[in-house]
Amino acid sequence: MSETKRSSPRPKVRRALKRKVALAFVLVLLAGAGVASYAAWRDGHAARIADRARVVAVAAAAEIGFRVDDVLVLGRAETPHADLLARLAVARGSPLFAFDADAARRRLEELPWVRRASVSRMWPATIVVRIEEREPLALWQHQGRFALIDRDGQVILRNGLERFNHLPVVVGEDAPLHARAILATLATEPDLMKRVTAAVRVGGRRWNVRMDGVVDVQLPEDDPAAAWRRLAEYERGQGVLGRDVRVLDLRLPDRLIVRTRGADKET
Repeated sequence: MSETKRSSPRPKVRRALKRKVALAFVLVLLAGAGVASYAAWRDGHAARIADRARVVAVAAAAEIGFRVDDVLVLGRAETPHADLLARLAVARGSPLFAFDADAARRRLEELPWVRRASVSRMWPATIVVRIEEREPLALWQHQGRFALIDRDGQVILRNGLERFNHLPVVVGEDAPLHARAILATLATEPDLMKRVTAAVRVGGRRWNVRMDGVVDVQLPEDDPAAAWRRLAEYERGQGVLGRDVRVLDLRLPDRLIVRTRGADKET
């Protein structure tokens, strides 16, 4: 029986030990740079020495492998990859110790789609980016222009909105701040929600809901959800939206005022 010779693990052990020793040296340099920085603050001199020590330490760390080889991004769906890398502002092979993760996070959170971000260094050679993107809620129409808004009422985009045409439209200066609440109310009656064209904010107090592009449903300031439920009951029982209706006024809790093209009547 032949015997297979195994390579000795000693070279690997030596390399690992060498790397640990080199890292310890780098950490000593960094600590020295910190002491020198404190001395410069305290005594008003030696600042240049501290800066040089810091540069030497960062370069030494890069030499033993602590440099950027990879960027791992988690959570990205809508944010353009090129925009994300531009905001990170880091090049492959650059020293990992020199990378300012907190500054990169702040730059990422300035991107339109990024709601929240975290950036960290994973030793020895990786930057890890985790982003939480904004969730599109509606199209906001204001002063003749449209914008895509998220669930917090923040504007995400003002251009290239074609693929979001399926979203509901809210109209009015303060509509974005209240859009989430009214759309949640409208969604409680799915059959009616399918027929909603837009929700228009009136006087900063209440909503008119445009149905089928032609009927305005006037909701009250107080408890619009109850009025919306009443409309659903009227529609199931009497089919009020199928008539020649122009306005359905639900602002009074005990009645429905119907305005047709020719006359008004109460139900």
